[in-house]
Amino acid sequence: MSNKTKIFIVIAIIFLAAGSRLVKHPYNFTPIAAMAIFAGCYFKKKWGLAFPLAAMFISDYFIGFYDWRIMAAVYLSMGSAYFIGRLLAKRTKWQNVVFASLSSSLAFFFITNLAVWLFGNWYPHNFSGLANCFVLALPFFRNTLAGDLFYTGALFGAYGLVVALAMKRVVQQVIA
Repeated sequence: MSNKTKIFIVIAIIFLAAGSRLVKHPYNFTPIAAMAIFAGCYFKKKWGLAFPLAAMFISDYFIGFYDWRIMAAVYLSMGSAYFIGRLLAKRTKWQNVVFASLSSSLAFFFITNLAVWLFGNWYPHNFSGLANCFVLALPFFRNTLAGDLFYTGALFGAYGLVVALAMKRVVQQVIA
C-alpha cells in the first residue's frame, strides 16, 4: 500500500473522529485523545499534531469557548496524547495501544483538573480544595477512560482492518 493511501486512510479516520465530538455524548467520552494518539503514531511529521488540535478548536467553536487558561490545559493534554502516540509508533502491539490510552487519560485528568483548581473559582486554593477538585472529577475520569479506550481501540482497529483488507487485495492481485 502506498504512503499516499495510508495518509488518506489516517486523515479520513481522524475527520470521522473529530465530527463525532459534535454529536451528543456523555461528558468526556470523546474521540479527541484517541485521535491525537493515532495521529502521533501514524503521522511521521510533527504537523500531525495540528489535526487533533484543529479538531478541538473547530468543535470548541461550535460547542463554546471557556476560560483560556483551562482551555490551554486541555489543549496541552491533547498535545501530550499526540506525543504518547509518537512513542507508540514503533510498538503498536495491542497492549501498548491500551497502555498509551490509559497514559493519555491519566495525563488529561491531572493536567486539566490541576488547571481547574488553579484558574477556576469553584474550589478554594488550598490542599483541601485541590483534593476536592480531584475527587469530584472522578465520574468524569471514568468517562474519559472509557471513551479513550473505546475510541483508541476503534481507530487502531479500523486502521488495522483497512490495511489488512488492502493487503489481502494486493496479494490476490499478485496471485491472479
